[in-house]
Amino acid sequence: MKAKRVLPNDVLEEVKDTGDWTDDDGEVRELTAEDFKRMKPFSSLPPDLQHTLREIQRGNVTFRPDPISNSDSDAEQVPVKLSRSVVERFQASGTEWESKVDAALRQWLDEHQAS
Repeated sequence: MKAKRVLPNDVLEEVKDTGDWTDDDGEVRELTAEDFKRMKPFSSLPPDLQHTLREIQRGNVTFRPDPISNSDSDAEQVPVKLSRSVVERFQASGTEWESKVDAALRQWLDEHQAS
């Protein structure tokens, strides 16, 4: 039996869409014309995300807890509005992209400390 790859939960977040695809009963609702407009072709996704989705489809992937929430005791999950281009660039960098956002913000704070 082939061993399953273990991926952090942030990979799962990459494959989820922000749209509400289910009704109140948890059933997938009928898709609208607007839903189809928001969809992207599989081939337009970053190669690492395409690979991950194929692995999920094949059942070769399991998910582990998000490393930032377990390894950084002072980490706090907060809603932050970021431009789409910023999010897409960080997501394209691969797994644990939220940690990379955190690192970039820490670096900026270190470089711009009030004197």
